[in-house]
Amino acid sequence: MASLKFSVSLESKNPNFAIGSSQLLGQRSISAFTGGYVHITGVYLINPFSNLNRIRVSRADTAVSDDSCSNEVDSSFDCSTKEMGIAGLVLGKGLGFGRKFSKGRRNVWQRVRGVKRVRKDVYFKSTCRENGSDYSKEQQSKPIVVDEQSISGVDVDKVGALSTERCNSILKNLERTNDDSKALKFFEWMRRKGKLKQNVAAYNLALRVVGRARDWDLAEKMILEMTSESGCELNFQVFNTLIYACSKQRRVGLGAKWFRMMLENGVRPNEATFGMLMSLCQKSRNVEEGEFTFSQMRNFGVRCQSAYSSMLTIYTRLDLYDKAEKVISFLREDEVVLNRENWLVLINAYCQQGKLEEAELVLLSMQKAGFSPNIVVYNMLITGYGKVSKMEDAHRLFHNLRAIQIEPDETTYRSMIEGWGRANNYKEAQWYYKELKQEGFRPNSSNMYTMINLQAKNGDEGGTLTTLEDMITMGCQYSSMLGILLQAYERFERFDKVPQVLRGSFYEHVLCDQTSCSILAEAYVKHSLVDDAVKILQNKKWKDRDFEDNLYHLLICSCKDMGHFENAIKIYTHMPKSDEKLNLHIICTMIDIYSIMKRFTEAENIYLNLKSSGIALDLITFSVVVRMYIKAGNLKGACLVLETIDKQKNIVPDIYLICDMLRLYQKCGMLDNLRDLYYKLLRSEITWDQEMYKMVINCCARALPIDELSRLFDEMLDRGFDPDTVTFNIVLHVYGRSKLFQKARKVLWMARKRGVVDVISYNTLIAVYGQHKYLGNMASIAKKMQFDGFSVSLHAYNSMLDAYGKEGEMEKFRSVLQRLRESGCAADQYTYNIMINIYGEQGWIEEVAEVLMELKESGIGLDLCSYNTLIKAYGIAGMVEDALGLVKEMRKNGIEPDTRTYSSVLTALQRNDMFFEAVKWSLWMKQMGLSPNVSG
Repeated sequence: MASLKFSVSLESKNPNFAIGSSQLLGQRSISAFTGGYVHITGVYLINPFSNLNRIRVSRADTAVSDDSCSNEVDSSFDCSTKEMGIAGLVLGKGLGFGRKFSKGRRNVWQRVRGVKRVRKDVYFKSTCRENGSDYSKEQQSKPIVVDEQSISGVDVDKVGALSTERCNSILKNLERTNDDSKALKFFEWMRRKGKLKQNVAAYNLALRVVGRARDWDLAEKMILEMTSESGCELNFQVFNTLIYACSKQRRVGLGAKWFRMMLENGVRPNEATFGMLMSLCQKSRNVEEGEFTFSQMRNFGVRCQSAYSSMLTIYTRLDLYDKAEKVISFLREDEVVLNRENWLVLINAYCQQGKLEEAELVLLSMQKAGFSPNIVVYNMLITGYGKVSKMEDAHRLFHNLRAIQIEPDETTYRSMIEGWGRANNYKEAQWYYKELKQEGFRPNSSNMYTMINLQAKNGDEGGTLTTLEDMITMGCQYSSMLGILLQAYERFERFDKVPQVLRGSFYEHVLCDQTSCSILAEAYVKHSLVDDAVKILQNKKWKDRDFEDNLYHLLICSCKDMGHFENAIKIYTHMPKSDEKLNLHIICTMIDIYSIMKRFTEAENIYLNLKSSGIALDLITFSVVVRMYIKAGNLKGACLVLETIDKQKNIVPDIYLICDMLRLYQKCGMLDNLRDLYYKLLRSEITWDQEMYKMVINCCARALPIDELSRLFDEMLDRGFDPDTVTFNIVLHVYGRSKLFQKARKVLWMARKRGVVDVISYNTLIAVYGQHKYLGNMASIAKKMQFDGFSVSLHAYNSMLDAYGKEGEMEKFRSVLQRLRESGCAADQYTYNIMINIYGEQGWIEEVAEVLMELKESGIGLDLCSYNTLIKAYGIAGMVEDALGLVKEMRKNGIEPDTRTYSSVLTALQRNDMFFEAVKWSLWMKQMGLSPNVSG
């Protein structure tokens, strides 16, 4: 709510004669709220020195006129308002409002109406006679405008003879003309001439100019100068001038600064101070400053009605209802006489909290206090009942309006529509919607949003079409209308009805507008209405190839993200065919989709067509194709693509493609390629993170020299990265294989400390100790494995069996075998092969036969390694015929003998002095291109 004070300053014979706003007759204030806070204010002004000719001054038609001499923002401030005029009404003795002013003066009513008038320059003239007499009374009564020449020193002696009051009058006129530079120059001249001593009025005028210019540093210097040099006593008017300037500019921080300076200088604020500050805090919703100012007001014992309203409004808007209740209690505790604004704010606060019974009690108290309710009050109550879905009470209030001679307005009908909408009562909402239009009012966007939601929920597609037509009539944007419609039908899971609603001019606009077309197509795809989406794209009436490609790509990606791969293929196949440049983004997405569906033939065909088109492929396309071949298991094809990339000098693999290359070369055993890629990676500018270290170590462990791998692993640890279990196990294996057992044990200790050790860690170390015949260490690790809570695995048992057997420690071999059987672990193919090999080496053919029988009974059967080991055992036992029979058995069982098979047969023949047969086997092997490897 705002208050207006209109001020006029006229020269008169008695310049000290003034009438403040408190002396005006017939003053009153009218407040009205619409939907929240709408304030209309006015003042009746009466001229007591002429015929009583009452006029109406309204903020809508006038600008605030200021009087800065003494009462800029004084105690006459009407605290029922939130914005202040800065002066009272000052009238010259015997002057009437309708009277013409003397030449050179400005018509005050032209100023009120905002009419600009070219004013004649009135130069400063000295009428001093040669004998040094003073100015004549007639000349003193004329307004004076001092131009730059006068200020700069022309006839300085005579100018210096001006009194302080006359200087203030000149400064006042300069300030009113909004010529800030001249006003400040004249103010500086007054300082040089000593006219500022104890001259608070001049400083107020200057501060008004400075505040308007937003030169806050200069304002602060002026305040300091007032007390330190000019001997002025600071009062509330000085600071109110600056606070008012901050209020007009909504500078809450600066307003708070001047208020704190005011308190620091011991100046007592008045009602105007708190009114402006609280209004400023309300506009900016600054709770902290509002609370501080409000507490200071109560500490000073000031009762500013608008301040209470502002504090209550701030809390209500920010849903701080508990604090709002405290402000209400302060109103009672401080015995504040409530004005209309206070009553309305109280009712609104209770309505916002849903305390409608309390709000109606406040309404009764308001009526008892002599304030008649208006439609705004009832709108608040109806809106409040609607928010808590108590529409019976809202209905009661609505139908009682005409009984108390109040007509419902636009807001009333809108609130009833919203309330019935929240209550999901389509019938009532529809009735009020029709009544709203019949009364000549227009529904707002919220009403139409409510109606479309209700119509979508209740299956009234005809009503939806009517609402859409209303929205078109009101000039709503088509894209917004479409969004509301789609959201409503999606919410109530009736999206399949959208194609029935979209027709006519609305549908035609969708086809003509790119944005609307894309919104609708995306929505259709989201709800699996792909045929409708394709129809939209085929019937569209706009042409923009780039936009269209991007839209198709977006739709295909949406299908991919939802897992609707067949829909993505359907959209792709319905794309318009063109000889123009293919869209690589769409191509890559489709290759990826076909790869996910394991339809690698179609994916490869797209790549081959793209390759034959002559279009230069980019990094992303190559990466997608490489991944497609890897998923298909076509590692050779992936390697060929990488060779093509290597020939493209303008393509530099990114970190994702490098990871794919590392995995691919590792799977293919291409150690040289791994080594070359590793050193290229070292020279590149790619930043190594934890995942990159793990990837390189895991893939390149076999390809790198042991020193380089050790350096890389140590570097990873030094940079604070944590290896995972796989990385630890790989490093363990490399160190063990290279007989760096001290480092291997250290790695195992680190893995145990970090909690990432697993069974494979122990298996790896047991195996490498066994392979290098460190049997004591092998047994020790096995015991530590059990101590750490891990059961000895079959892999560990196999490693110990092989190690003990090859070293001829048969007692320990039998002990491990017994523990294996007692542990409940079922022997695997590798276990049986080890047993056959060890027993065969010892020449224990009976034990070999037992193992062979057990192997066959287990259902595992013999593999290539089993046959080779058994041939070797038979050869050692002198059973050459049986060894040769195994070769025939292998072929019969579909197992093709390898070089080791034939070498074992040749060794068996030589061991048993069958040299002629051995020569025949050797010659046959050479003819077959097999290199015999004969051992004794």
